[in-house]
Amino acid sequence: MSPPRRMHLNAVIFGLGSHEAGWRLPESDPLASTSLDYWVDIARRAEAADFDALFLGDVLALQSGADRHLSDAMDPLVILSALAAVTSRIGLIGTASTSFDHPFHLARRFASLDHISKGRAGWNIVTSSNVLEARNFGLDAMPEHDERYARAADVVDAAIALWQSWAPDARTPDKAAGRYFDPDKVRPVDHAGPFVRTAGPLNVPRSPQGRPLLAQAGSSEAGRAFAARYADIVFTVQATLTEAQDFYRDVKSRAAAVGRDPNTILVFPGIVPIVAHTRQAAEERLAALNGFTVTDHVLAKLGEFLGEDLANAELDAPLPPLSSARPNQSSQSRVGVLVGIARRDRLTLGQLLMRLAAGRGHLLAVGNGRDIADTMQQWFEGRAADGFNVMAPVMPADLQSFMDDVMPLLERSEGFDAGGSRTLRERYGLPSL
Repeated sequence: MSPPRRMHLNAVIFGLGSHEAGWRLPESDPLASTSLDYWVDIARRAEAADFDALFLGDVLALQSGADRHLSDAMDPLVILSALAAVTSRIGLIGTASTSFDHPFHLARRFASLDHISKGRAGWNIVTSSNVLEARNFGLDAMPEHDERYARAADVVDAAIALWQSWAPDARTPDKAAGRYFDPDKVRPVDHAGPFVRTAGPLNVPRSPQGRPLLAQAGSSEAGRAFAARYADIVFTVQATLTEAQDFYRDVKSRAAAVGRDPNTILVFPGIVPIVAHTRQAAEERLAALNGFTVTDHVLAKLGEFLGEDLANAELDAPLPPLSSARPNQSSQSRVGVLVGIARRDRLTLGQLLMRLAAGRGHLLAVGNGRDIADTMQQWFEGRAADGFNVMAPVMPADLQSFMDDVMPLLERSEGFDAGGSRTLRERYGLPSL
């Protein structure tokens, strides 16, 4: 008999929250994201509330319109390494790109984090997509979408081989004999793929989880195929229950088709909770947030997503017809979600901008604690999610509201002892490797 499913929760932290204008609120400190105290405070709150993991996003460029929004982004691995020292149970998932880093660096950094956190490390695998990122690494443009995923597969294959280059019992220090490890249990890798090469072995021993947990967020055809092959957890952008259920079934069936147990790949839609004691107060909170949005900046961002010039578009009119002359290479799945929201809900362009500003197309849940808990429970029980990436609009206030008003109402089995010590894989109910 299978053990009961547990609704897993990750706290997503990027900047000061998911809302584009959160940094402008009177309650916000716009400079907090470069202070370690800010990150420690959130990590300790999330761990005390029984979140399974922290998830840190990243981008490798100062983005367009950087003067109009909070745009600096520190290295997630540096932050997570610091947080490993002040937490003991919560998972630590950081974003790193396969397009601009060598697999030896990636494998070494995440194995090191897994060791110092005692088995709590996860790698959110991204291919990167922004031309500004490309130029920072000496490229004139990003490769095409499918080529980026082909490179990602090669990089991850190499990283996995490096993590496996040490047997679990390779280290048998013998002081008397002067031998630190058994040389027969540490082997070269000699990976020579179409994009990367590495000799190996890694100079970090096998990590506590066998290898760090692998997360991935692409929902395009190439992204889903990649997830089915490699991902332990899949982050996704879904705006309706039906769409989320379709995605859930598709990812699980793809995993089975490549010989994996579908229960070993977990699906996490993003949710943007606007929670207050009453629905009216929650709506007022969202309206207040939206009121700080710099419209022309978000309009330019939407145009980048869609590959369209929207500068002269009417905000009170529906989203104009889109040209197919400029295929978007940045995020194919995100484009489909945003356009789908606009067409299905008959949003004006201005209304779509507010949806983009609040959470970039993720499920926007506005209401009291019971409203949001019921929505999450419906998605979980309806096999649309194994858990959620909770994207609080403004940190730490909205995260705290979620912890206070929503989490006590969720039916989450298999509670964890506050004094217990588990690897991130064990928290998710996944096997060690």
